[in-house]
Amino acid sequence: MNVIDSITQSQIRTDLPKLIVGDTIKVHVKVKEGTRERIQVYEGTIIAKKHGGISETITVRRLSYGVGVERVFPVNSPNISKIEIVRKGKVRRAKLYYLRDRVGKAAKVKERI
Repeated sequence: MNVIDSITQSQIRTDLPKLIVGDTIKVHVKVKEGTRERIQVYEGTIIAKKHGGISETITVRRLSYGVGVERVFPVNSPNISKIEIVRKGKVRRAKLYYLRDRVGKAAKVKERI
């Protein structure tokens, strides 16, 4: 086993659900404003998963006032308090970048039963 892997193994989070591309999720993010800290919920569809291990990231896309907004979250970050799966998506590819060009119902992902 690599030295770096053995150090980072203890920092990988095990309390999160199994995230799959196409799932619609709610990410509860800790936001600091001055001295106060609050939790902000960001809901959207996972369009990409990158890397692995401690540096794993997910790209979450949502529509905000008619504009597509994407945020990249480090999965193992302490700033993420929890992740909830709203619905599971049925997709046939690893990256859903094609959703950027779709509008309305065409941008929907089928639900996995």
